[in-house]
Amino acid sequence: MNVRLQVVGYALRAVAEEMGAALVRSAFSANIKERRDCSTAIFDEAGRMVAQAEHIPVHLGAMPASVEAVLACDPGPDDVFVVNDPYAGGTHLPDITLVSRTELGFAATRAHHADVGGPTPGSMPADSTRLEHEGVVIPPTRLDEAVLESLVARMRNPDERRGDLRAQLAAQRLAARRIAELCARRGRDEVAAAMADLIAYSERRVRAGIAALPDGRYEAADVLETAGGELELRVAATVAGDEVELDFTGTAPQHEGNLNCPLAVTRSAALFVVRCLTDPDVPASAGALGPVRVVAPEGCLVNARPPAAVAAGNVETSSRIVDVLFRAFGRAVPVPAQGQGTMNNVVLGNERFTYYETIGGGQGACPDGDGPSGVHVAMSNTLSTPAEALELAYPLRVERHALRLGSGGAGRHRGGDGVVRELRALEPMRLSLLSQRRRVAPSGEAGGEPGAPGRTTLNGEELPPIAARELEPGDLLRIETPGGGGYGSR
Repeated sequence: MNVRLQVVGYALRAVAEEMGAALVRSAFSANIKERRDCSTAIFDEAGRMVAQAEHIPVHLGAMPASVEAVLACDPGPDDVFVVNDPYAGGTHLPDITLVSRTELGFAATRAHHADVGGPTPGSMPADSTRLEHEGVVIPPTRLDEAVLESLVARMRNPDERRGDLRAQLAAQRLAARRIAELCARRGRDEVAAAMADLIAYSERRVRAGIAALPDGRYEAADVLETAGGELELRVAATVAGDEVELDFTGTAPQHEGNLNCPLAVTRSAALFVVRCLTDPDVPASAGALGPVRVVAPEGCLVNARPPAAVAAGNVETSSRIVDVLFRAFGRAVPVPAQGQGTMNNVVLGNERFTYYETIGGGQGACPDGDGPSGVHVAMSNTLSTPAEALELAYPLRVERHALRLGSGGAGRHRGGDGVVRELRALEPMRLSLLSQRRRVAPSGEAGGEPGAPGRTTLNGEELPPIAARELEPGDLLRIETPGGGGYGSR
């Protein structure tokens, strides 16, 4: 990549970063403005991702599928499309994506909205069995004021939903201005050439990283926890030269719960792991996925078909896909011990308010160092909601937020510690809990000890990994997140 094109490439990434800043600063909900549960990216005229802000891995790897779905609708130059359908480029229903044209391609924003309707406040029910139970399903649709008002009228807290959607629209308009300015400054042909070169450059670097891995077929399995037992994920990773195939044949069929996962999310997890193992600093573009082939039988847990529910697939199954892929590649090269392997999703609300958060835990130790404590692991990259902001906006009191000392696995290098978080309800509300690693602990690596499994209690009563409860004023919810596995024997 020559210097001139590299300068344009950095300018494109700066546009994506500025989009993210505009979205966060304009948003109404704590989930976006405080936790930053949102992502932004720039695409070329063919719908290939060119540049992204370093936001949420599970969003960014799946966003190209949303752009592809919008392209099929023949968008005009002034159109903005909205979509959240997991089977048409989305991930799960609360993640609403906007896509619009720029002078040279497309811009996209994705944000997790604190509610998108449905019977359960927060639109992430623990007991959903069909997609329609999880909220409003939006196929690729041209967004105008009438459509926006129609959508928010079907969701709780319509003023907050409207504000967050308008924040996304502001980011879309910003992208259109910045790409137009870049084309005027550098020339349209030069910017187009830089886009193509960035994609090719990413592919070359990832291919070089794959070529450095030992050729072979490496298999692994892991599980997800449900009330009815365990669901198995299986993968065979085949490295051949500068390409890799990830085959999930043998994975459990989609189930009656909501741990089902759209293929776009599976591809996101695959891209994340391949980047980690080959070249973590490679520009994240369509080229990075070029040498990676993902195979998943239709109707299995990681390539679910409608009308399967998917609320937890995006957050929990994606985390387990990362775990099982690292385990497979660990047969060939050193990999970290397992991290907490869950996002510890907590959804609280009633008809007046909805609040959603994920909670960090321990990261697995590496061959050359301890795992960090109290961090969001793998497919999540959000922040924690500050106690002050949470208590100001919601009928909740944060009674404790601390490290869960000693929960990281022992070893030559220790796994990171999990977190203890206690929330007290101040008015009646409903709880939806979507979590994992409560029965099966994050494993250590190379002789390291496993991290402590997670634990959730309500007024001292232990809850299953996926649960729904009605809370009364004074009830205390306590979440103890898993620790990361240790690395190496002591």
